Amino acid sequence: MGRVRGRQWALGAVALVAATAAGIGAAGAQQPGATLRIAVTQEVGSLNPFLSYTRTGTDILRTVFEQLNTASAADMSPEPGLAERWEPAEDKLTWTYTIRHGANWSDGRPITAKDVAFTFNLMLTDEVARTANGSYTANWESVTAPDERTVVVKTKTPQTTMTALDIPIVPEHVWAGVDVGAEPAFPMVGSGPFTITEFKESQYTRLKANKSYWRGAPKVEGIDFVYYKNSDAAVQALRNGEVDLVNGLTPTQFDAIAGDAAIERNNAKGKRFNELIMNPGAATADGQAIGDGHPALKDARLRRAIAQAIDTKTLVDKVSGGYATEGGGYIPPLFSTYAWTPPADKARRFDLAAANTALDAAGYTRGGDGVRVDPGSGRPLNLRIMLHASKTFDTQSAQYIQGWLRDIGIATSLQAVSDNALNEATTGGAFDLVYSGWNGNPDPDYVLSLQTCAARPNADGKGATPDSFFCDPEYDRLYAQQAAEFDPAKRAEIVKRMQEVLYDQAPMTILTYDNALEAYRKDRFAAFTVSPQPDGFIMNQQSYWGYYSATPVAGDTSSGTGTVVAVAAGAAVLLGGAVAFALTRRRRATADDRE
Repeated sequence: MGRVRGRQWALGAVALVAATAAGIGAAGAQQPGATLRIAVTQEVGSLNPFLSYTRTGTDILRTVFEQLNTASAADMSPEPGLAERWEPAEDKLTWTYTIRHGANWSDGRPITAKDVAFTFNLMLTDEVARTANGSYTANWESVTAPDERTVVVKTKTPQTTMTALDIPIVPEHVWAGVDVGAEPAFPMVGSGPFTITEFKESQYTRLKANKSYWRGAPKVEGIDFVYYKNSDAAVQALRNGEVDLVNGLTPTQFDAIAGDAAIERNNAKGKRFNELIMNPGAATADGQAIGDGHPALKDARLRRAIAQAIDTKTLVDKVSGGYATEGGGYIPPLFSTYAWTPPADKARRFDLAAANTALDAAGYTRGGDGVRVDPGSGRPLNLRIMLHASKTFDTQSAQYIQGWLRDIGIATSLQAVSDNALNEATTGGAFDLVYSGWNGNPDPDYVLSLQTCAARPNADGKGATPDSFFCDPEYDRLYAQQAAEFDPAKRAEIVKRMQEVLYDQAPMTILTYDNALEAYRKDRFAAFTVSPQPDGFIMNQQSYWGYYSATPVAGDTSSGTGTVVAVAAGAAVLLGGAVAFALTRRRRATADDRE
């Protein structure tokens, strides 16, 4: 995926603590219950709405920038956002959106159709502006704003995603003339229920309530997203009262807090999947090879054998503690309309003997040390498995996968690295096998687009956000077909055929579909609005309902006073890794990613 342009950071240990204290200290003066403090364990890749597509960055930005239409809390179906209504022409090539009257930016300026047209036209004319959400505008011909409340979008061919455009709308008076590839200045001007006032790399993102929000001001004064290096630290902060809400709990953590009277747990079917990507031959959009992936992985026969040697049931039972579902198709089961399960005659059941037989037949003979050799290059099958050091699922499941692959003659080395280090390596295709994951959408178009040839970056690593560097003509043909199919049943069948292509070619294997394991301080906050209802999740929703619904418990006197401690705790965890660090952030995140 494209690389980020912008800042480099170098902080020493003393400077890190000093910045933490200086940046967050005012929280102690807030009224009780004023701030919702949320623990996150994924670093923010970017807060630029044109670049951000990681889980945490997108989750934050959804509270800051309204879209034309948002996802309902009930079932994630499209409902009005900045657009009060929309209507397609009979030929489905022209779409007219009526912009909400009376909605303002957080600086008081009115939101008009001109802002929408500016946002969309910037994406049409600037490759960098298409980094996060370019799949939505790739088929557009023109965007105009004939008056203050009307936006007209003309597409080249009919496009089914026009009622679910997951594109943040930005204010023209702020972004006109700004380098679209740079990180934004703070405070940011937004249109959602909150605005971002402060950001500290690998520490926290601070938001305040947008009092002029058109739906009405939130019930809290603000939100602090506080970064912790791992979920153990985040859960401990919750138990200590330093934060109010956390997700991504491990099964062990989730079970351990069951008896805590101050904490409410939430176990919901999630929209996220874990996958193991196999480098199928990383290349740029024009086909120029990049990276150093093992050449044998270009062979789908090898990739299928690796997939067959992974026991997803064991991963569900032993690693996820039963709080997950076995992987299959590319669309999570939560989205039942489009979810696909491999039929019995095509499913790759866990079978080490069959995987060994397939590799024998493909000419991958064993050397004297038992490691198979690539018949094409003559190189032994010594593969790197890159994983997130902070993710329990990665570190635990990798041990199983390493053993299974050893049984079929593939040697592996485990490389547990930071999020940023993993992003840096995978951006340039410098991996063999790598852990990744994405959050699905109610509309599958975006996630499906990640596997198209067009999703590969240019030579500079900009302009696109691929998942696996997969490129297949049949898949691309089906992608274009589903994007223009308005019959729901027919479109669902096309989407399922696309997943069948992915399953057959195996550029990745879907390991598990995670449950969303969350917890919050019920002694400080009333029940949050979940989505989808009635048994959905609070964090990482398709919209902002969970955070917007935050309601302090009457009489609470503790919430809002522990932010300094919480952030300092997060910083202390970071200090255990290194005294100083320097990061050049790049635009590819490969786990807990964007919907």
